[in-house]
Amino acid sequence: MSPNSFLTVRDLLRYATTRFNGAALFFGHGSSNAFDEAAYLILHTLKLPLDKLDPFLDARLLPDEIDAVLQVVERRCTDRVPAAYLTNEAWLGDYRFYVDERVIVPRSFIAELIPEQLAPWVRDADAVRHVLDLCTGSGCLPIMLADAFPDAAIDAVDISADALAVARRNVEEYGLQDRITLHESDLYSRLPQRSYDLIISNPPYVNAGSMATLPPEYLREPQLALAGGADGMDLVRKIVAGAGERLTPGGVLVVEIGNERAFAEAAFPDLELTWVSTSAGDDMVFLLTAEQLQQR
Repeated sequence: MSPNSFLTVRDLLRYATTRFNGAALFFGHGSSNAFDEAAYLILHTLKLPLDKLDPFLDARLLPDEIDAVLQVVERRCTDRVPAAYLTNEAWLGDYRFYVDERVIVPRSFIAELIPEQLAPWVRDADAVRHVLDLCTGSGCLPIMLADAFPDAAIDAVDISADALAVARRNVEEYGLQDRITLHESDLYSRLPQRSYDLIISNPPYVNAGSMATLPPEYLREPQLALAGGADGMDLVRKIVAGAGERLTPGGVLVVEIGNERAFAEAAFPDLELTWVSTSAGDDMVFLLTAEQLQQR
């Protein structure tokens, strides 16, 4: 398709939407359909406000602008690169984060719970002083936690030095270096001796069967951050096993496990998991109290 075939944003939007649908792309990294993703990528590439498509639909574009958009559309279709890697940004609610191929694209149902300070399970949000995020990736959840619990110091852990480099950039962009400490550690192994009022984790939890059928877009992400072993629970077992001795009395552990509820319940038959409601239902995030864990 020649760039001379296009004049306006509307032309490019129509073309990109058709191209995305025809390529049978997978949408799970911020957009849910071809039109929304096309609009986002076009507006971002043209450095236009992401929430103002209509005023620019019939704006005539320069040849180099058209060429830049077409290059992005082609990479999205041919290489199946997630949109977030093309734009180096991802959004959780009102929060924007820098991302690249060193981290998975931020997406977490725990993020929905943070603005409400994980009520009612965190009984006194003002008393939360120490928070731990395991498998932090881009550092998105600690940044949100810092806003929700303004008196808390937050330890954020990842085994990947590459991921922590991205997290550091995000922490610095939000000016939270004094409140968020990044640790290169295999879960708890290199953490300081400290008790936490809240431990959260969105760990690798995809089971082996599901890993084998992931869309190409997910295969662009670091597999270390996705693969959870045969039943998806390899790291989850370690997180639960170590949480009791690190939680303060009254503290809680919150873990995201995606579509793996059946495997999670099978992995912890001695524990009554509390399933927390999210926009995707009651199967994505479970909670355990310090009391439950310390009585095992």
